[in-house]
Amino acid sequence: MSEKTSTSSRIEVATLGSGCFWCSEAVFQMIRGVEKVEPGYAGGHLPNPTYEQVSSGTTGHAEVVQLTFNPNVTSFLEILEIFFGTHDPTQLNRQGADVGTQYRSVILYHTEQQKATAEKLIAELTVEGVFGSPIVTKLEPFKVFYPAEDYHKDYFQKHPRASYCQAVIAPKIGKLQKTYLSKLKLP
Repeated sequence: MSEKTSTSSRIEVATLGSGCFWCSEAVFQMIRGVEKVEPGYAGGHLPNPTYEQVSSGTTGHAEVVQLTFNPNVTSFLEILEIFFGTHDPTQLNRQGADVGTQYRSVILYHTEQQKATAEKLIAELTVEGVFGSPIVTKLEPFKVFYPAEDYHKDYFQKHPRASYCQAVIAPKIGKLQKTYLSKLKLP
């Protein structure tokens, strides 16, 4: 087996929407085994959408992050546990003040195994009544990912003092650091 084949067999891709992609990107950049986090758009019908088009709510796309990760370090199930633990999957087409279908909670599964893992976790969280309200996260087959414009990339790292970052992203990071400490990258 070649080095390239050996390495690529340990890499998976996940595409998740949990509201604003600035938040999701900041969260998943901190997780061990996550090698790349890219904000973008997926799940809609318009090819090569712009932020302005997606923000209109007419493209069908959600703001998402696409993760490249090593499942031997952090499994897809653990990625989903962090996903559900860092947003409200009971809010339909919104996260806090961000409202519209582009902010929907969605898992765009790449394989049938990812779909099965997500279905099982949602069922468990529902039976346990973890959120107190029904989970509205959609499961959709992954089709295509469109990277966001460059000014969206590393937004929290570049603008940590911006009011949105302080009011919305920083509390999510704080919760992440308390709840998932063992999954965080070392500084």
